[in-house]
Amino acid sequence: MQSLVLGGAAVALLGLLGLVYCIVSALRARRAGLSDDALRARLQRLVAWNLGSLMLSMIGLGLVVAGLFLG
Repeated sequence: MQSLVLGGAAVALLGLLGLVYCIVSALRARRAGLSDDALRARLQRLVAWNLGSLMLSMIGLGLVVAGLFLG
């Protein structure tokens, strides 16, 4: 079960890195001085990455919890 915990922690870390990427990309887009339509289009693309990263983090944390309960 230790491998389940370590694998889940790795997956959760990947999700966390994805969330950091989304935050940094959104801040860069805001500071770029784009028009409202261009900024909205860029942020809408980031929403999909943000939700995917959040889901990956949740799956990783779920694996960690499952490994702790089973171990």
